[in-house]
Amino acid sequence: MSQYRAPLDDIRFTLFEVLNVEPIFAQIGKSDASRELVDAVLEEAARFTGEVLAPLNAVGDRGCTFDPLTAEVRTPEGFAAAFAQFVEAGWPALNAPAAFGGQDMPQLLGAALKEMINAANLAWGNFPLLSHGATEALLHHGNAWQQEVFLKPLVSGQWTGTMCLTEPQAGSDLGLLRTRAEPLSDGRYAISGTKIFITAGEHDMAENIIHLVLARLPDAPAGSRGISLFIVPKFKVDAYGQLGERNHVACGALEHKMGIHGSATCVMNFDAAEGYLVGEPHKGLMAMFTMMNSARLGVGLQGLGLADRALQNALRYARERLQMRALSGAVQPDKAADPIIVHPDVRRMLLTQKALVEGSRMLAYHAFLMLDIAQHAADDAERQRADALAGFLTPIVKACLTEWGNECTYLALQCFGGHGYIAEHGMEQLARDARITTLYEGTTGIQALDLVGRKLLQLQGAGLQALLQEANAFCQKEADNPALAEFLPQLQHVLDNWQQISQQIAQMAAKNPEEIGSTAHDYLFICGYSLLAFWWARALAAVEKSSQSDAFKQGKRETARFYYARILPRIHGHVAALGSGADILMRLPAEHFG
Repeated sequence: MSQYRAPLDDIRFTLFEVLNVEPIFAQIGKSDASRELVDAVLEEAARFTGEVLAPLNAVGDRGCTFDPLTAEVRTPEGFAAAFAQFVEAGWPALNAPAAFGGQDMPQLLGAALKEMINAANLAWGNFPLLSHGATEALLHHGNAWQQEVFLKPLVSGQWTGTMCLTEPQAGSDLGLLRTRAEPLSDGRYAISGTKIFITAGEHDMAENIIHLVLARLPDAPAGSRGISLFIVPKFKVDAYGQLGERNHVACGALEHKMGIHGSATCVMNFDAAEGYLVGEPHKGLMAMFTMMNSARLGVGLQGLGLADRALQNALRYARERLQMRALSGAVQPDKAADPIIVHPDVRRMLLTQKALVEGSRMLAYHAFLMLDIAQHAADDAERQRADALAGFLTPIVKACLTEWGNECTYLALQCFGGHGYIAEHGMEQLARDARITTLYEGTTGIQALDLVGRKLLQLQGAGLQALLQEANAFCQKEADNPALAEFLPQLQHVLDNWQQISQQIAQMAAKNPEEIGSTAHDYLFICGYSLLAFWWARALAAVEKSSQSDAFKQGKRETARFYYARILPRIHGHVAALGSGADILMRLPAEHFG
């Protein structure tokens, strides 16, 4: 069975030495999030995820069960009890405003908690994941009554939330959805339709489930401009939030999936279910994007968490597994063979995982820090800059961290050899669980289109320019730092190239709109690998001033060298592919594919 221990040393290093969050928290009015308090939260999160959630990961792989007669879903043994502990400890309220019962801690601290949860037990972590998104949607778009009645129990964890978008005929194209919302005489609505792939749509872990549902009003215009958002509770509530009879919404089936078996992925049927309009009519997509962007960053952390757990187990196994001798001679001559960590190819796989995991942590945590600054900074210009940065980083974090999560879990499985394919070690579960992360909350292709079509072209690259300014300023500041002498020239070249490629895409798209889709995938990874080059340089600057152990410092230096030498050159392939243009993709007629 795979094991997990929260990497607190690296989490603290990222927070306090690379990002230097303590003074930033104080500047944005989060002075309660002191180093002492954050350390205490991290320690308790590590204890809960390591002792309570991690042992349930293999149990969860046995799956949820569905009773078609009662339409009830039972979660795996131990899941509900773990959720009760989670609620009792106040974890669901960590980031929510104090006005609604929250602890008002920074989003970044919540990100560290989510990383640990995802690594310990991804399937279990899906149940509270969308509650956070529902909370964000109601905070920004709900009226006072909705916030009082629905938001407070979501914040406490007494109720959980879902996001009901997808329908059988409408995947990512929400303009095709058919779910209807008929106005009732008292201001409520009757919601009818079927939604699929609904995470935590039905379960036994909370007393009520609050579905946020996209539907069409009778007078709705066609397409995505005719979508409204509705609250549809599992159990009806009165004006004071007291639970009533069961609403006309029920699970019709559980999806049979490749992985995350402990997460209830439901077909949900709405049969004139009572609901409440959130925000303005026909403006539901804007409100839903508040949930989606929160979920997208959360799914990026899923890729990171799984990759970190996979690395921990691959490293442990590589140190223990004896097989063959080192090419340069026996390392442990008193034993029958050497541990496989002496072999160059095993080291290649381990260092690839280490470079991507630790680089991804810095990248993701920076995105969440930008969310905190965008929401709470006193200066309007600073908030706008942070908001542009967070917006530009969101599709990169979601797509790259999940794609790298897939790569890392498969590399970790490969380190185990044939034993990785066997269920008892738990590695094949991590690989199966990781696969979904590139698909839900928008596939990698959808993230790439958002990055190029909206963030780069429509918004004129405001977030990119802020990133490049920050990275170029870093290069100038550290120009005389001997610890960075071997890295800064290459980093500066990467940054200049990134700027030029971005301009090239804009020129290509102006001539042919197909270039937006043609360049998007490669541009996404050019951004991801460029950002990791920047963050590994930042890590090296921080580690030289760090009080961490010599072994920790050497680990950072050598991993950075590996990243620059072995992973960063992947950019060249993406640049070459991007430059080939859309015609190479579009020239072959569809009927000639085979």
